[in-house]
Amino acid sequence: MASVSRTRNDLPGYVLVTAARNEAEFIELTIQSVVSQTVRPLRWVIVDDGSTDGTVEIVRRHVRDNPWIELVQMPPRRERHFAGKAYAFNNGLVRIASVDYEVIGNLDADVSFDDTYFEFLLERLAADPWLGVVGTAFQDKSLHYDYRFVSIEHVAGPLQVFRRKCLEDVGGYVASKSGGVDHIAVITARMKGWKTRTFPEKVYRHHREMGTAARGLVMARYKSGAVDYMLGGHPVWEVFRTAYQITKRPYVVGGLALLAGYISAAVRRVERPVPVELVTFRRHEQMGRLRKLFAGS
Repeated sequence: MASVSRTRNDLPGYVLVTAARNEAEFIELTIQSVVSQTVRPLRWVIVDDGSTDGTVEIVRRHVRDNPWIELVQMPPRRERHFAGKAYAFNNGLVRIASVDYEVIGNLDADVSFDDTYFEFLLERLAADPWLGVVGTAFQDKSLHYDYRFVSIEHVAGPLQVFRRKCLEDVGGYVASKSGGVDHIAVITARMKGWKTRTFPEKVYRHHREMGTAARGLVMARYKSGAVDYMLGGHPVWEVFRTAYQITKRPYVVGGLALLAGYISAAVRRVERPVPVELVTFRRHEQMGRLRKLFAGS
């Protein structure tokens, strides 16, 4: 398949992979955002993970006009779980194996952004060879990160851009059915010595509320707390995170649901999908951030 792109010779070439499952409501916005980029990707692979709505038809319509977009269809599966994103992404990687690229973006099929979005991130990667994962701030109906509390080293899952060498060092996305696929990748990147960075001066729009694709907001908070435990979150950190979430919608109950999810997973000693080294590394980071928070730095 031919690749058609608008490029800047001073910026690294990039490709995109999108895992999509029943995203007919929003994927048109995502496609329009990518097509309008001032610097287009060399290739964009959209992996349909068994959609039963109109997702495939929408993508096919755009593939006809944009030969650098490729649709890959995976067989239907009954079970919906977070590992599906990792499986779909890995299928996309196979399709771009022959492309000469330095940067790869993983974007969800329910995001939109301005036409200079990827040019902006590529400029940051070009300026710092140790940046391994980058992203920007985002907005959705339920969640707005306060970067006084959330470290700018955290790159949110709906849109993550990796230096190719960094993704190879990380080993790609871990197929964790219980969640945290995006978090594991970013934490592992830092553990491997890469820098990860969110640039809050640029924003994209996430059109579905975080964590609510198949459940309500309170249940999403409960699940988030359980994932915090599974990814090795420190108990002290979780207490402070609960206090913070109590002030956010859904007020009080959302924070309590978060803590309940963490405690429930701890009591049941739920198996962690990450090695001990990552748990130790993450807890060290969290305690360091709390010390800085109280020191006012």
